[in-house]
Amino acid sequence: MDIEQARFNMVEQQVRPWEVLDAKVLDLLFKVRREDYVPPVYRSLAFVDMEIPLGHDEAMWEPKIEARALQALQVKPHERVLEVGTGSGYFTALLASQAGVVVSVELHADLKDQAEQKFRAHGLTNIQTRLGDAARDWTEDGAFDVIVLTGSTPLLPEAFLKRLNPGGRLFALVGEGVIMSARLVTATTAGVFRADNLFETRAKALQNALQPARFTF
Repeated sequence: MDIEQARFNMVEQQVRPWEVLDAKVLDLLFKVRREDYVPPVYRSLAFVDMEIPLGHDEAMWEPKIEARALQALQVKPHERVLEVGTGSGYFTALLASQAGVVVSVELHADLKDQAEQKFRAHGLTNIQTRLGDAARDWTEDGAFDVIVLTGSTPLLPEAFLKRLNPGGRLFALVGEGVIMSARLVTATTAGVFRADNLFETRAKALQNALQPARFTF
């Protein structure tokens, strides 16, 4: 496989048609090597428009969703980022290429360890990995300028909004079933939020994600 041609095709045929035109985001997709973060058995699928399994019923987002999320968040070099779900570590690396610090929380120790090895191999020193369950909140690292949930959640926990600094942004795929909404929440001022639904998609849910009340008869 011609890796560079496949990467170019991914950007031109998948990402750009999904309204990703931010030059900084497009440049990152060429800079951060997606194939280095895909499980070896799926390396040939690194640039395909599909979720890639990671084990534990987790998966990498499609490239177009990764790019749309980055474009929406507009991460700045001084900002602190919380990522819920390290997964393969690829999206973590994309965030770290833009942010000051990324705190990435992973539920599964083997995925965390594998991601850490990749971060070291690529000289990414501004990523702080954590082992734990952050599907509903993460209390250990204070407030953040950016929060990203890398799995979907039927309901968006309000606890995350309280962790956003003024001007902060949160990206999450909210809903369940066949259609979910990619939502960007902005803390316009302290305690005041604006929510924008960006597009519809579908993705695997975070394990232990907040669920709506279920009625039984």
